[in-house]
Amino acid sequence: MSAEATNPPTPVPVVPAAATAAAAPATVRRKSRPRIDLRRLGRAALLGSAARDRLPDAIGHVVEAHRAHHPDADLEPLRRAYVLAESSHRGQTRKSGEPYITHPLAVTLILAELGAETTTLTASLLHDTVEDTEVTLDQVREQFGEEVRYLVDGVTKLEKVDYGAAAEPETFRKMLVATGSDVRVMSIKLADRLHNMRTLGVMRPEKQARIAGVTRDVLIPLAERLGVQALKTELEDLVFAILHPEEYKHTRELIAENAARAEDPLAVVAEEMRTVLREAGLSAEVLIRPRHFVSVHRVARKRGRLRGTDFGRLLVLVAEDADCYGVLGELHTCMTPVVSEFKDFIAVPKFNLYQSLHTAVALPRTRNGSPGGTPADGQTVEVLIRTHQMHKVAEAGVIALGNPYAADASGADDPADGERADPTRPGWLSRLLEWQQAASDPDTFWSTLREDLAQDREITVFRPDGGTLGLPEGATCVDAAYGQYGEDAHACLGARVNGRLATLSTVLKDGDTVELLMGQDPASEPSREWLEHAHTPAARIAIQRWLATHPGGGAPAEQPAGYRADADFPERRAAAAGPGGRTQGADVRTDRPGAAVRLAGCCTPVPPDEITGFPVRGGVVTVHRLECAAVAHMKSRGRAEIGVHWGDTTACRVTLVAESFGRRGLLADLTEAIALAGGDIVSATVEPPSEQRVRHTYTLQLPDAADLPALMRAMRDVPGVYDVSRTRHQAPSP
Repeated sequence: MSAEATNPPTPVPVVPAAATAAAAPATVRRKSRPRIDLRRLGRAALLGSAARDRLPDAIGHVVEAHRAHHPDADLEPLRRAYVLAESSHRGQTRKSGEPYITHPLAVTLILAELGAETTTLTASLLHDTVEDTEVTLDQVREQFGEEVRYLVDGVTKLEKVDYGAAAEPETFRKMLVATGSDVRVMSIKLADRLHNMRTLGVMRPEKQARIAGVTRDVLIPLAERLGVQALKTELEDLVFAILHPEEYKHTRELIAENAARAEDPLAVVAEEMRTVLREAGLSAEVLIRPRHFVSVHRVARKRGRLRGTDFGRLLVLVAEDADCYGVLGELHTCMTPVVSEFKDFIAVPKFNLYQSLHTAVALPRTRNGSPGGTPADGQTVEVLIRTHQMHKVAEAGVIALGNPYAADASGADDPADGERADPTRPGWLSRLLEWQQAASDPDTFWSTLREDLAQDREITVFRPDGGTLGLPEGATCVDAAYGQYGEDAHACLGARVNGRLATLSTVLKDGDTVELLMGQDPASEPSREWLEHAHTPAARIAIQRWLATHPGGGAPAEQPAGYRADADFPERRAAAAGPGGRTQGADVRTDRPGAAVRLAGCCTPVPPDEITGFPVRGGVVTVHRLECAAVAHMKSRGRAEIGVHWGDTTACRVTLVAESFGRRGLLADLTEAIALAGGDIVSATVEPPSEQRVRHTYTLQLPDAADLPALMRAMRDVPGVYDVSRTRHQAPSP
């Protein structure tokens, strides 16, 4: 049977109330509900069948939880699903002796507490019937419709997957594809695993460890990505208790000691916040949110000695989005904020739909709650600010968003057969379907997915158009390119990060702005070296797929073909030279009659640049652009200026610097662009490549200075070139 775990005499682990509160259901309840005795309910269900015109007593708690979220829900499908499940499983028991019906009841109750809609609950009650009884999928369709049949079929397929180290990659890929087609399938599976983990005590220790390890490696990361924090946190604690019993015991003792404290500093701060917000006229609910076991353990490892405020956080719930920022402003005004702890996940939601404002406030060194004050020891309190709806989604993730495939109120046509457009699907899940199609083989998909699931933190980077990209922590510009452009990223030439040029290997940080520089050549190819800098499945699979179909391709970008350092063109230089080898230039008149004029090589002025002159040895006047750094330097030295102005001749000589990313044939393309724009190359120098970038310096002769802007545009249009500028002189050191 699918539920391989059984109920132990004593549930493992025994979680203190302070910890279980952290894994509470999605909504804030007015009163707590005692844990349900599923053994009693299961046995009661077998004593007799329920009347057809009323709900069976055994699902009364499910109905109560369901009505709290969906007061107008039609309960008839639940009644019929329970009757079918109970009659089908009748006679089957779990290993501990309980009637098997207690398992689907418990799974359904978990989902009902999180706010799942009726279709999901109906499928949950039936999720083991097709695998473990004589019920068929056709019968499920006839009695409950195609949606329920689809979900039951999806969960049945998941039950056949071995998630362990010997899992068959192709089977796992099919499982995830089925999940990606309907997120409710994985929601049921996660609730199923949670109940089995709660009742794992009678299994052999080695089997407990195997199931816990798979839960840690695969199912908990999937719960995180679906945003179902209530399931994720309890699963983490259950896994922690099995795989790390000593650390779990120590953490449990720390939580118990803190609970016995005479004064809870979180309660004191919570009351202060209520007063601040009430006086500001803001309607808000301030709650203490205890950390769960794993969270306390992580804080203890990070900080060493735990203090009272480390055992929980404060949660502020408001009605509207704008109220979140109003609360933030009041708290930062009336209390001391820890600026480095502020994060805005409302403006930029996390990849799993999570929205909230995060901040922290520092407690003063002395509190006024007791005579003489109680030292606060420099403690800080973390604060979460969100609306009630945000809180519901933060706890239940995609489960809280209802049926994503229900027909809209406008009566729009249903999607074509086989298409299941899911508006609630997180971006990573959509990308997963693309990865499995692009992966060259199941093993590649499996290994890449395991690496992705191991990334438990994500950063958000911004595009120049204001859009965002969600990437795993440690991602590079290579990952950003493939995240934005898919396989078209093969043509990526480089990037600007926060306005500055950066190599594709640059590691991105949360909040960076990334502009990707793309070439236009459809035959562009990625570099093999990009694999070393690719951390996302999208990037790695796309690069590996290209390399597999182009043996020998992917030359390192740092060694572009066709380049020769210090290249020169003597024949063109001779053609551009005047009588006696003196180079030609634009016509410049000076205020010193008879003086020879020379255009400065540091800034190569051309009409209509504003210019000035300075006398040098031999009676020669050098002409500089006014903004040239050398001008300010010579003025500071007291050098006299000489008035100069342009004459009638428009021919000019100019030195341009082109900066590019290396690729084959770039030098030929650049020289061709210059020739087509009417420029003669007097000399050219190409510096050795450095970090995929190449710097070209060209001295050019133009028949008309007015052609210079068009020439520079033509050079910039060459694929691979990201900037073309006039030479700039660096002022000498004083």
